Amino acid sequence: MTELFETKSKPVPITKDMVREAYRKVRSNKGSAGVDEVSLQTFDENVSKNLYRLWNRMASGSYFPMPVKEVIIPKSTGGERKLGIPGISDRIAQEVVKTYLEPRLEAVFLPQSYGYRPHRNAHQALEQVRENVRHYAWVIDMDIKSFFDEVNHELLMKAIDKHVPEKWVKMYIRRWLEAPVQTKDGLVFKKGQGTPQGGVISPLLANLFLHYVLDKWLAKTFPTVRFVRYADDVVVHCISEKQSHYVLEGIRLRLQECKLRLSEEKTKITYCQDYRRQGRKDYPKKFDFLGHTFKPMSKKSNRNNGVFLGYDCQMSMKSRTRIISEWKQMNFQRESTWTMQDLATLVNAKTRGIINYFGKVKTFSPGKLFRHLDYRIAKWVKNKFKRLHSYQKAYDWLRNIKSGYPNIFVHWSLSKI
Repeated sequence: MTELFETKSKPVPITKDMVREAYRKVRSNKGSAGVDEVSLQTFDENVSKNLYRLWNRMASGSYFPMPVKEVIIPKSTGGERKLGIPGISDRIAQEVVKTYLEPRLEAVFLPQSYGYRPHRNAHQALEQVRENVRHYAWVIDMDIKSFFDEVNHELLMKAIDKHVPEKWVKMYIRRWLEAPVQTKDGLVFKKGQGTPQGGVISPLLANLFLHYVLDKWLAKTFPTVRFVRYADDVVVHCISEKQSHYVLEGIRLRLQECKLRLSEEKTKITYCQDYRRQGRKDYPKKFDFLGHTFKPMSKKSNRNNGVFLGYDCQMSMKSRTRIISEWKQMNFQRESTWTMQDLATLVNAKTRGIINYFGKVKTFSPGKLFRHLDYRIAKWVKNKFKRLHSYQKAYDWLRNIKSGYPNIFVHWSLSKI
């Protein structure tokens, strides 16, 4: 056994194979450099030495993480999201512990939790919400205020103690939680709360924390409600108006007990109106979840050729606005030296992601979205080829290209020019 773990003189049972496997996972996820400015490419230049050094330190208990690099990401709705980016070595170290712990904690988590778990994804969460709104007319669309910044360390470690007897695991988790954050103004030290949104192990720790704060508590306290959670994004389905208010107040008090807060301006009770349910003018009729808006909409009947008022989801306006904004920021219409294939290579990478995510929902209507993309492509054509000085000529030229090369742009298979 000693030979297996390579710990003849090491107090921590971490093998070189564990570190190498963690490195492969981190490398496949790519990502930017941390505070030491060491990129994956630089790390790979001396990968054997770097991995051996990390293993030696982790296996001896002498590993300490670097400060976490703060990266500010603007939100599409205004405001900012703070990400904490660990260095490459720290990401590998976190992956070692995450891989070690994950199977154990997966056996504990409830099926209502979908975010950042193996073999579970956002599409499954969306499908479950679609199923729930058919049977439950009332939804609590809740938002936990600054969740990753306010996770209480002592309560989190209490949850970890319940499932993790190994002192070395708890030691490293504690060190990651207490690692300072490098901001543009200097180092900021934690005060017993927060886990970096961007750390490899943070989603697993967040799921464990919310398993006890919400999942298990909701299932026990309100067994007649249904809920779906994706990380800190939670939707609760209730039978009646009265129940929705009662459950929301219970959730508010529960979060306060666990050192968390609801974002009151973003939390609301929604009435899921469809052909079976009378209108309620005093409640919102739609809510957003995972980039989609759930709302009343006309749907075709499977029984006849008619339509009826259903309640379903489609890409949200926030998602559309964000995607269009990203296309604008690409500013590719100025790249007059590019070929059409260069442009297609750039655009298709993003378009595939859009189709793969939003296209899984049957109500996906890409027409308006991709017409905007075609407008930007036409703008590139007009700037590149001076003879095509009008948008009409640029669009005619693109239609000719599409007739000969219909697959050059991925989105052309779903929309007309």
